[in-house]
Amino acid sequence: MSASDFRQIAIRAESGKAERLFRAAVSAFCSLTRPSRREIAQLEDLTLPLFANVSVESRRYVAAALSECEYAPAALVRRLCEEPVDVAAPLLIRSCALSDIDLIALIGRHGLPHARAIARRKDLNPTIAQLIRALEKPTLVSVRQPEAIANTAPESAEIVAPSPDSQKEPGAAAENARRRLRSLMRADAESGATVNPFAGAETYVKLRETALTGNAAFFQTALADALEIDFSTARSLTANQNYALLLAALRALDFGEERAFLITAAVYPTEFPHPQAIRIFLDRYRLLHRDAALDKLRGWKAETLSKAIRNAGPIAANADIRKADSENAAARPKARRV
Repeated sequence: MSASDFRQIAIRAESGKAERLFRAAVSAFCSLTRPSRREIAQLEDLTLPLFANVSVESRRYVAAALSECEYAPAALVRRLCEEPVDVAAPLLIRSCALSDIDLIALIGRHGLPHARAIARRKDLNPTIAQLIRALEKPTLVSVRQPEAIANTAPESAEIVAPSPDSQKEPGAAAENARRRLRSLMRADAESGATVNPFAGAETYVKLRETALTGNAAFFQTALADALEIDFSTARSLTANQNYALLLAALRALDFGEERAFLITAAVYPTEFPHPQAIRIFLDRYRLLHRDAALDKLRGWKAETLSKAIRNAGPIAANADIRKADSENAAARPKARRV
């Protein structure tokens, strides 16, 4: 039975079953020493659609359990961190699934309650720590000297030297922290830009047009070209009964949700018989973090390379055998005609 079958059973049944399934799935996952990508994706596929049907107590239980889990599903962790701080606190304090950019975004959306929990993290980025102090008491936070800032800021960070008057102005430390924060986010964006060579309009148009032809092979060929994988791997992404793998592929291509839905609906037209199915698709796409999708893409590329190596081995060996046979034949003396 697939994860979608379990999910439908839980949704149709009373909320108590959804609660038990939600808790049991996370508990079983946390008992795994080193879960695979497939197991992480299965947990996300199972728990995220159940999220709205479980109580605050279950969300609090799951957040506490995942905070101790080294390989916690990133999408589920981020969804839990959007909850009030009394639910999200264990993850904000301990989870290694949250990057610096995630923490900054959470502070921006939820303010001081989340910020104070984040401040308790070990090895917190000094820039984020300074921002939190500036948010709490903007007039009492002193600006560090340029030498100290230079030692902790990344090379691409913009260092603003404080003037004697700026230390007396209310909020000067907060402004300085915000400037360094913007530099930190710019550096992260620039590093991420090199990972995404796919998000062009031309790629989307090609995928859209081939999907709308109704010819699966045309679309699979275009998908293989876009993801830089082989045709058989691209075909396997659309050979399943559900669109989970195609969803990850489109997320790796960094398509907007409208574009992703149009392509998925063209490839899986029977999956969207009513508006609720469309809403589930949009929720899953929004909650699927791009880093997780890129991890899947790297796995598909590794599989493509592995196939190429396996296929190249026998071919090369046969070529060597044929070459050796031809050389031996040339070296053999020709029989004389009688």
